[in-house]
Amino acid sequence: MVHRLKTWARAIRRDVHALWLAARDPRTPRAARLLALAIAAYALSPIDLIPDFIPVLGLLDEAILLPLGILLAIRLIPAPLLAEFRAAAAAAETRPGSRAGAVFVVAVWVLVAGGLCWWFWPRGAV
Repeated sequence: MVHRLKTWARAIRRDVHALWLAARDPRTPRAARLLALAIAAYALSPIDLIPDFIPVLGLLDEAILLPLGILLAIRLIPAPLLAEFRAAAAAAETRPGSRAGAVFVVAVWVLVAGGLCWWFWPRGAV
């Protein structure tokens, strides 16, 4: 059981790296590139859109939503390209850093915080 989970985790990591490679390759269809970029940036980002300390929802994105997004993005990429990207990801020793993904998630949080401040700020206050 533990061996199967480790194998599954390695496959997920390889597929995220393959999605990152697919997002940067011009041969990948546009819709697949955009989805692959979003999924890979979020998966490789050190910052979560939903923080893990929020009960249930915090772990829901990593446990359910992220694998479903990975599966959807993989289905949008043509099989020969995906095989090439998976081989390149398996051969790579280092995982790519996603500064763009981190910036995106931080920007979303700042916009949400700013919107909440604007919404709840007393209008007559100076």
